Amino acid sequence: MSEAKPRKILVVDDEADVTDLVAYHLKAKGYQVETLNDPNRSVGTARSLVPDLVILDVMMPDLTGIQICRMLRADPKLRKVPVIFLTAKAEESDRIQGLEIGADDYISKPFSTKELVLRVQTILRRLGDNPPEEPRRMQVGGIVIEVDRHQVTVNGKPIELTATEFKLLHLLMERRGRVQTREHLLINVWNYETEIETRTVDTHVRRLREKLGSEADWIETIRGVGYRMAERRAQESAS
Repeated sequence: MSEAKPRKILVVDDEADVTDLVAYHLKAKGYQVETLNDPNRSVGTARSLVPDLVILDVMMPDLTGIQICRMLRADPKLRKVPVIFLTAKAEESDRIQGLEIGADDYISKPFSTKELVLRVQTILRRLGDNPPEEPRRMQVGGIVIEVDRHQVTVNGKPIELTATEFKLLHLLMERRGRVQTREHLLINVWNYETEIETRTVDTHVRRLREKLGSEADWIETIRGVGYRMAERRAQESAS
């Protein structure tokens, strides 16, 4: 039986001393490690490498770890790759911000390399050899989305959606019950294209609701924030 391939880890920090130290200890545990001191190359390298885990410094010139994490989460190939933040910022609000945008763990500098290795091992162990696949069929009320067939039906009848509308609906259903800010939707549906304005989100949601017809009220507007796919319909909650 062939041996399992070593897990691939990408370490991004503008300080070479940090990346060298982290790489040394991770390689000693049998991991394949790629290091970068230029944050501008991080997303491109991640797309080529498709790592099993990324370790990101938060405070870097040009691109922060927060910005890089957002771009990773917007990329279909990389959105499920675990991210650990390394940072000198230890305030609770900073940790919460990091976790809210999709980081899996948060370690403050100066850090123990032993603790970092243990946290890496814990996250990768949780993934296992075969990470669970995302659901290929989801249903909310009378709305059914079949990802592989790129098809949506409402109360059994197929509806035609544009690629953007499909992606928007898929994201809302996948994260049902969780509020998605307009900025978050721009990052994840429009891939952080800076020329896209937040009102574009509102226009697409309005058109999507029109196509969903009697099931449109599953998409809730959270005034001043964004949108959410409801856990329960408004009339059910009121009854």
